[in-house]
Amino acid sequence: MKLETTVCVLGAGPAGSCAALQLAKLGIDCIVVDKASFPRDKVCGDALSSKVLTQLKKIDENIAKRLQSSIFKKDSWGVTFIAPNNISLEIPYAPNYLEKKGDPGSFVCKRIDFDHFLFREMKMNPGIHVYESIDIVKQVRTENGYLLSNASGNFQVQAKMIIVANGAQSPFTKEIAGFKVEHKHYIAGIRAYYSGIKEIHDDNFIELHFLENVLPGYLWIFHLPNGEANVGIGMLSKSVARKKINLKKSLLDAVQNTPELKDRFAKANLLGKIQGYGLPLGSKKRKLHGDHYVLTGDAGFLIDPFSGEGIGNAIYSARIAAITVAEAISRDDYSDNFLERYDREVYRVLWPELQLSHKLQKLARSSWLFNFLLRLGSKNKQVKALMISMFHEVNIRKKLASPMFYVKLLFNKS
Repeated sequence: MKLETTVCVLGAGPAGSCAALQLAKLGIDCIVVDKASFPRDKVCGDALSSKVLTQLKKIDENIAKRLQSSIFKKDSWGVTFIAPNNISLEIPYAPNYLEKKGDPGSFVCKRIDFDHFLFREMKMNPGIHVYESIDIVKQVRTENGYLLSNASGNFQVQAKMIIVANGAQSPFTKEIAGFKVEHKHYIAGIRAYYSGIKEIHDDNFIELHFLENVLPGYLWIFHLPNGEANVGIGMLSKSVARKKINLKKSLLDAVQNTPELKDRFAKANLLGKIQGYGLPLGSKKRKLHGDHYVLTGDAGFLIDPFSGEGIGNAIYSARIAAITVAEAISRDDYSDNFLERYDREVYRVLWPELQLSHKLQKLARSSWLFNFLLRLGSKNKQVKALMISMFHEVNIRKKLASPMFYVKLLFNKS
């Protein structure tokens, strides 16, 4: 089978689905190809930021409404930080959220459910032609774009424009864009599902435990709507290699022996296997385009360096990609030079936050700093208000990423 199209989207995950949906909104048909058959699982932390709903509303408010009303997700109104010295601090995503609950700051749902939701939305659109269970492993540059094919060559797509959205292990990203794994810009993560964990916050605050033996990194607990929880550890790959850390052993040791966790996990059950995955971070700028292609989401190494969350940035970049591709089609210009505007827009929107998250990631290596900040925040209302503001004020995050901010706090604790 050989198909011809103006736009081919590689990957049907959040970035690929949203790129296709945005293209359809702009009146542009496309072909989407994914190696998996949906519904399929994806190893992930399962916590999604407010960017997800914000961007879905821009694509189609009805899709966002259907997601908001779905039963497979659980809203979250804040985050609880737990320092190495076990001091905890609850930070809602918005001030006075109890008095006026609007949209939640984030939500938690299994990726198998979220991705299948977007996949179904995409399949319902007549302008999006989806092909499952086809692994594109060959990409050959042609006069008018790229010829994509599976290993046997019995499935081929000739496309003028490729939106690459098939994840961190994308052959296109490696072979055409030339991206390589850099351990100082890469997180190793593991994920497990548990049932029966005690002490769940009434408003489902996600939990980030900065344990001494997993810095620079953290253990998370994200509670799901079915009584289960996603529990995992993420740590910079460079540190994992240097310290020779076994992440699975660290996770089991933490939930069984850490004083603040062992009672909560005393009657908890591990469901299935502990699974690992890698996260390419957006902590350095990379070229996200070339002649006839753009890279989105994990395929563009756009994961947040501090939180490890990638879905929000994936959808953000997918929308920008679709809009840029629409402009390229209108001008019949798919050149490297024209598509440079994609990089400019992606980094205009995302780079300030990625850069700040990278600085916060570096600061997170220091246990004394977390101990100090959370102790101060638990006693000082002004500091706590400042930390609440960091979720929606970039200038506040700039302060938190500056070492001088903490020096000033040391001499002004009132």
